[in-house]
Amino acid sequence: MRARIVGALAALMLVLAGCAGLPTAGSVNPGLALGEAPDVPDFSFLPNRPQPGATPEQIVEGFVAAATSPAGSWEIARLFLAPDVTWRPDTGVTIDRPGSRSIAAVDTDTDNDTGTVQMTIAQTGDVDETGAFHATEAGTATLDYELEQQDDGEWRISVAPDGIVLNEQDFRVVFTAYGVMFFDPGWEFLVPDVRWFPTRQNVTTRITEAIIGGTPSPWLSGAVVSAVPDGVVLERSAVPVVQGIAQVELGAAALDADPVTLGRLLRQLQASLQGTGVAGVELLVDGTELAVEPAQTLSTAVDARPLVQTAESFGYLGEDDLTTLPGLSARISELDAESIAVGRGSRVAALLLAAGGVARVEGNEVSTADDRAGLIDPAIDPDNAIWSVPESQPSALGVSTVEGENLSVANAWPGATQIAAMQVSRDGTRIAAVVTDSGRDWVVVAGIERNADGEPVALGTPERLLRLDGVGADIAWLDDRTLGILSEGTDGMIVTEQVVGGMSTSSGGPTGSAVSLAAGPTASSARLLTVEGALYVRRGTTWQRAADDVLVLASQLGAN
Repeated sequence: MRARIVGALAALMLVLAGCAGLPTAGSVNPGLALGEAPDVPDFSFLPNRPQPGATPEQIVEGFVAAATSPAGSWEIARLFLAPDVTWRPDTGVTIDRPGSRSIAAVDTDTDNDTGTVQMTIAQTGDVDETGAFHATEAGTATLDYELEQQDDGEWRISVAPDGIVLNEQDFRVVFTAYGVMFFDPGWEFLVPDVRWFPTRQNVTTRITEAIIGGTPSPWLSGAVVSAVPDGVVLERSAVPVVQGIAQVELGAAALDADPVTLGRLLRQLQASLQGTGVAGVELLVDGTELAVEPAQTLSTAVDARPLVQTAESFGYLGEDDLTTLPGLSARISELDAESIAVGRGSRVAALLLAAGGVARVEGNEVSTADDRAGLIDPAIDPDNAIWSVPESQPSALGVSTVEGENLSVANAWPGATQIAAMQVSRDGTRIAAVVTDSGRDWVVVAGIERNADGEPVALGTPERLLRLDGVGADIAWLDDRTLGILSEGTDGMIVTEQVVGGMSTSSGGPTGSAVSLAAGPTASSARLLTVEGALYVRRGTTWQRAADDVLVLASQLGAN
């Protein structure tokens, strides 16, 4: 009932063939990497319009298929509706597994020219009105459509559920993920809140509205803050882009705002719109630009070199030797560690000791951070606080501060019976974990809520990101919005990239059993250590063996 993207391209090429100087062939690459902006206008789906004599089932099938074209506020899909029908496609997206749809008429009254058609799908996720993605447990969902026969004898939909339905493959093409930025409570880091919007469909306005007048996703709301001053609103309902500059028109209240706050808002908008092709942002009131400087923020980049422990020493692995860390390497080399997490600036490390317990290493000083039994690999945050938890007690999450105070963190992983791995994000606002709930392993993330002194006091409501097919082993923040998950399946090692607020992709790892996973300088350059001590570095889609006889692959929180 619809022409796929290939058909649209074929039709387009026939038109362009007669135009001198225009290409008539070339590859098509559907979808964009997270945050990327296309260099040229992307091709779109061209779904079929209603066909004469179509049955009620065919009308519903065509209507759902037309959701692949958001152009003109889904003007093609609206052709399948009866006149004056209210349908709001922008309220959300239901995402299903390709090939899972079943459409059948359940109640057709030819005497009264009415009918009902049901569509059953295998739903895998949904996107709400704000653009936030939510994974759903495997299961079926049923959608009802009511139809009426028109005066010309053609069937049209009289009642349709709001929102659209896309399968996973089409969703990745029709929608693009953007990082709507907020700040950590200390105003040092930008934190992405991933939202999905139709590709190149007023996305500059959608992102700006998500910041000015919008709020963070509920699971993240207690962990981040926004720089939008009280009382400041968007004066215009659209954000025009003039010569590459997004012009954000604010209400008059912005004139009374603190320049520091406006500088943070400008930086927040600049970073959020960076992936849309916008070159810059201007804040205006009554058409006049506000003279403010964007706030400075800290980077979360890690050192490009793997950080490892060998029999000789601890440090960054180069081609021929190890570069040690002043004040850490000598002391760590004396300890028998099973895991090592190094804090921001490489001044403090958290070690899970083979003899039991978690130790803090700072310079030549070694102290006990947690002496409980059965602890998993510890995590460390930007304040050099060490996070630890027993494997069999996920709710007993504790934090050891630099002052030596031991804190209990409330609302840690409710419902979980076991925890295999955890790691704090490099900006200190989120914590991700692999937990067991109802006998299945899940990847979950939660916001870290802090008191006025910056101490962690509780986790926000956890957001389930992914149900693992295998047994979870390790987790790492590959960048600010992407998790790497190491798990063991029936066919061996599985490495999964999971967008926090999006979908996942999985692939097999190198031969052998893996011990740990760590981030590289980019999301596609993760490092992996096997039980045999072989260190692998991912290069695109392949794993290359980089070293042998590695005892521990350490995690890095940030280079500076």
